[in-house]
Amino acid sequence: MKLKKFLAAGVIAAGTFASAVAANASNLVETAVDAGQFKTLVAAVQAAGLGDALSGPGPFTVFAPTDEAFAKLPEGTVEDLLKPENKEKLVAILTYHVISGKVMAGDVAGKKLNVATLQGGELAVDAISGGVMINGATVTAADIEASNGVIHVIDRVLLPPQ
Repeated sequence: MKLKKFLAAGVIAAGTFASAVAANASNLVETAVDAGQFKTLVAAVQAAGLGDALSGPGPFTVFAPTDEAFAKLPEGTVEDLLKPENKEKLVAILTYHVISGKVMAGDVAGKKLNVATLQGGELAVDAISGGVMINGATVTAADIEASNGVIHVIDRVLLPPQ
């Protein structure tokens, strides 16, 4: 039991810059912009027309891929997704990264569960074996609070099942 609490504390500690962001709790989009590591995600949210929704009252939990995570996609993928004719696919991918409600790392510590996304699919959350995994992506920083939810940073882009 002590090991599980220690692991959960480690996940929370991984998001140390979250406390600085939380002091000026902006909405999710503003928080992502201020963090500086989500330029691609923010551009995609804007291209998909989701900026207003993610700036709304929420609360939402966002599993946010970094710019490095987007760079791991095959060359040309991001540029292709940002084209107006691919807006529907982009919306599906982005909403697959969002769940309703504000779920903090401590809420899932020591658990393995599936959560429904705004896209309509499910994400597998595994917080049992050290750290937190979301569909195989590692949460690298947790509990970045915003006025309308929370961001958990992940190391890869999640793609909904076809």
